Amino acid sequence: MRLTEQQHAFVDTFGYLGFPGLLKDRIDEIIDAFESVWTERGGGHDGRPHDGTARSCIVPFIDQHPVLSSLIDDPRVNGIFSSLLGDDFVYLGSDGNFYVSDTNWHSDTDWSGKMRGKPPRIYFKMAFYLDPLTRDSGALRVIPGSHRYGDAYAEALETRIRKSGENWGVEGWEVPAVALETQPGDVVVFNQNTKHSAWGGSDRRRMFTINCTARFAEKDMQLLKNEIAAGARFWLDSVYGEAMLETAGPARMKHLEQPLAHQDHLAEEVRKAKLRMAEPSRG
Repeated sequence: MRLTEQQHAFVDTFGYLGFPGLLKDRIDEIIDAFESVWTERGGGHDGRPHDGTARSCIVPFIDQHPVLSSLIDDPRVNGIFSSLLGDDFVYLGSDGNFYVSDTNWHSDTDWSGKMRGKPPRIYFKMAFYLDPLTRDSGALRVIPGSHRYGDAYAEALETRIRKSGENWGVEGWEVPAVALETQPGDVVVFNQNTKHSAWGGSDRRRMFTINCTARFAEKDMQLLKNEIAAGARFWLDSVYGEAMLETAGPARMKHLEQPLAHQDHLAEEVRKAKLRMAEPSRG
């Protein structure tokens, strides 16, 4: 599967693409695997069951199960990322979630450039929603064109959207946007600079993502190391989970090899993260 010329133009202009029914033929096994991971892990990365009061999250997520790991190999998933980022794109990780209520407007990249430099590096996120969602029950909303770093419109949104009531006299859910209503089996892909949110969702909204970028040039290796170090807050031993690596063939390894080759500092970053967490409890 390859994106058409029109799809390339659309995502470049607006920052997102929707693929209704793309993985409908696999949705039953995907949902079973999603539930299996949560059952085995007992909740978020700290093992606490989801109680509906706050978002629960597991990172990395698809790495925990062979079926979910195989999505990297699926010609539809692989083809979309290859079209956007090149055949040697890098899989940077995933997260599995039970979302609760509203998610305010934000981008998933470091717009300020503290980690990645300016402009922000291009990352694409593929989102899988496992429950039917409408604009009023937690569907992803995006602001078309908000991904274009340096553009006056996008910069104004970055500066003002977190205080939409004060700046524009509207609540977050009233900000003009496109609601990407979905059914299980639909897939949404968006540039991670794109401003997005969700409103009115339940306290057990199931979704997971796959995050990818283009292969890192030698001059950008520090950016890759920063990305890997960010995983320390989840106390990861490796950038990838066991199932992802154990079931990987040569084609998948092409998308894993760069992070694996540059993760030597992760153990030290995890040690520092644990020390920081322990500091407040010291007498």
